[in-house]
Amino acid sequence: MKIRLGNTKIGLWSYLGLWTAVVVLFAMQNFVADALNGRTWPAWDYLRWSGIRWYTWAVLAPLVFRLAERYPIHASLRLRGLGTQLIASMAVTLLVLVIGAFVSTAFEPSNFDTQLRYFLGFYVATGLLTYWALYAVQRAVQFYEEKTHREVEASRLASELAQSRLRALKSQLQPHFLFNTLHAIATLLDEDTLSAEDMLLRLSDLLRAFLEDYDGQEVSLRRELVLLDLYLGIQRIRFKDRLTTQIYVAPDTLDCAVPSLILQPIVENAITHGIGKRIGVDCIEVESRREGDTLCIDVRNRNSTLEAGVASTSGHGIGLSNTELRLRELYGDVAQVRLEMIWPEGVVCRLRLPFREIEEADDAPEVELT
Repeated sequence: MKIRLGNTKIGLWSYLGLWTAVVVLFAMQNFVADALNGRTWPAWDYLRWSGIRWYTWAVLAPLVFRLAERYPIHASLRLRGLGTQLIASMAVTLLVLVIGAFVSTAFEPSNFDTQLRYFLGFYVATGLLTYWALYAVQRAVQFYEEKTHREVEASRLASELAQSRLRALKSQLQPHFLFNTLHAIATLLDEDTLSAEDMLLRLSDLLRAFLEDYDGQEVSLRRELVLLDLYLGIQRIRFKDRLTTQIYVAPDTLDCAVPSLILQPIVENAITHGIGKRIGVDCIEVESRREGDTLCIDVRNRNSTLEAGVASTSGHGIGLSNTELRLRELYGDVAQVRLEMIWPEGVVCRLRLPFREIEEADDAPEVELT
């Protein structure tokens, strides 16, 4: 059984134990005061006198909490509620004193009128202080609950906002990639129908695999490489002998968590700024390795350039800009993405992510290591 104090519930025995401690404390105080005056009563009498007063407050404390909750004092509204609480404090205090006098009559030789005058003479101030102490406790508990609720709600809204941002960034990548791929298919339809059909089938497989993981922001590197292989297959058909690809994957990184569809826009950027704009051939290389608590992924191309001194993603396409924003939303400052030149020619995009393994279904696709 629980006692309800406003929005808070407390176990019956805990509640009684708390008030019993108050009873004992005030009984001891009265005993010490009488002892200093040279006259004491039996211990039972002190406990009985204290118990009549404070157990009565224990019975009426839920009422005080309800009054405090329903008629709070608002300083911003010219102390609205103060008059109601003043009346309530006097009424509840009077009720406590009447109940205490009535109960005391059963144990004392004097009548009810005598006991009531005694209680009114000695316990009015204490009763009013008790009421306002209970009022303060209720307001403090309610403020704490409201503060906790606001913090939880703010955390939930922040999480939802971050997820919304991630979904928005993710959705920006899909139309960009689809537009380029469909444009390539349309171009091949007049030149090489079989290659166009093969590209369309690979695109279908890529979209199907991607949609299976659409609700998740992270997948294993193993699954991400499967999606990347489907994309690279499309690009190899598009550029034929001009494009080759190499994948170097450390086996201990395959089960590491990475943002879903994180590699495709980086590889697409490498192709667009390399073989897509320059004559000749190109080789796209993807390498993953572990360095302590960091997962290192490098995406290199051999047929592009970078302005001297540039080591960021600025000015290198919406794909890399969105990649940087996604990493910031998911990992904060722990993750990094940088562009650097490589010798003798080419550009490397370096991803640095926190190394954390992720569990996936047993039917996760296998990756062929090169």
